[in-house]
Amino acid sequence: MTKIVIASGKGGTGKTLVATSLALTAARASPCTLLDADVEAPNSAIFVKPELVSHIQVERLIPRVDAKRCTHHGRCAKVCQYHAIAALPTKTLVFEEICHACGSCAVQCPEGAISEEAVSVGVLDSGWAARTLTFIQGTLNISQAMSPPVIRALKQHALKLGWDAHDIVIIDAPPGTACPAVEALKGADVALLVTEPTPFGLHDLTLAVEVARDMLGLPVGVVLNKSGDDDSIIEIYCHAEGLPILLRIPLDRHIAEAYSDGIPLVLAQPPYQAQFHTLLQHTIRLAVEKKL
Repeated sequence: MTKIVIASGKGGTGKTLVATSLALTAARASPCTLLDADVEAPNSAIFVKPELVSHIQVERLIPRVDAKRCTHHGRCAKVCQYHAIAALPTKTLVFEEICHACGSCAVQCPEGAISEEAVSVGVLDSGWAARTLTFIQGTLNISQAMSPPVIRALKQHALKLGWDAHDIVIIDAPPGTACPAVEALKGADVALLVTEPTPFGLHDLTLAVEVARDMLGLPVGVVLNKSGDDDSIIEIYCHAEGLPILLRIPLDRHIAEAYSDGIPLVLAQPPYQAQFHTLLQHTIRLAVEKKL
């Protein structure tokens, strides 16, 4: 099995454009899994049009303080590395938005005044598309700030559904290089970074490379979207860093129109099927070479 994460340093580069066409291409040869881990704004389903048959709640544990038992000892605040709990002289406060549900405060409370309550933070929807494509998406609940628990649950659910029996797993990651993107990249075999030939594209590509290759040790390939007459701003960087540009997708109005209509690139323009097949083979080769 090869786990391929489609990531980018910024939004709007064409991650989902690449992820959906790559998944449909892989599914032509053998059963494949596509995970939409961009849980704050999942949209891969628009393109692969799955039949969703399962809807599961994702929960995380949030500390609750029993005011009658709490003596405001302060031990809970001292052990919380995320500063999600504060012990004041007459009250102990919990900041749910930044709590990572590690459970340390409940374990360390000398009075046993802290319990943990399960709170719904998102949902997982799963089903099938194109018969041989298993599809699962995570969606973060409105008002929730912590998306990594939903991404972790998404991967765990995919494993229960048998993704390890598939040759290819493709993960459409959240944009950027913060905790959600890192969570999506963890455990991958290779990262495909989608960028565009602009100063912003280059800046954010460098950040994504630092996370995927330098921090997590993943082999990295680059997809250059919105390619035009002058791609040198990306080419010079990739050459200096030894990063292969595995596919170029031109800045083309017809591609943008098909995307806005929810039509995958390989279906809107069939000649791209061969290019995505080649992209898939080169990406798998990167992962295999890393393992050798």
